[in-house]
Amino acid sequence: MIVTISGKQGAGKTSVGKGLAKKLSYRFISIGDLRGEIATEKGLTIDELNKIGEKEDWVHKEADKKTIEIGKARDNFIIEGWIAYYFIPNSKKIFLDVSENVGAERIFKDQRKDEKHCKTLEEMRKLLDHRMNETDSQFKKYYKINFLDKSQYDLMIDTTNLSIEEVVNKILKFLK
Repeated sequence: MIVTISGKQGAGKTSVGKGLAKKLSYRFISIGDLRGEIATEKGLTIDELNKIGEKEDWVHKEADKKTIEIGKARDNFIIEGWIAYYFIPNSKKIFLDVSENVGAERIFKDQRKDEKHCKTLEEMRKLLDHRMNETDSQFKKYYKINFLDKSQYDLMIDTTNLSIEEVVNKILKFLK
């Protein structure tokens, strides 16, 4: 079984994916980490890489190709990425939702080294809003998809008031 996890920023996609993989004894793969590695290799931040992706499709194609290859070559893994479900259509597709404020607070408290560092929560909210709009626009431009359209998913969970363990347990119950 392959499980793809998509969702909003700060919804817990990575934490839930890792927790689920541990419970199932599956491998965990993060497209965000993969894109971060691509950015670092090019001497860029993830935001700079995303900015280039607004005009140049190689940014997407590099990660997309690897996602497709993983989906065809492996089984029994959890993969977290906004549109991983699109490239691995035979997966169980999970969408994690979260309120904008809670998502921003979560990310602000645990900022990644490959992303622009924000000094205030308001700065983080603005960055996330901009990133969401740009990313959604790019997915529509390059793939003609709206990853926020929840009808594409098998299970949707609002994580705003849930712990990682509670979300993992809801997914495990769904998968049984």
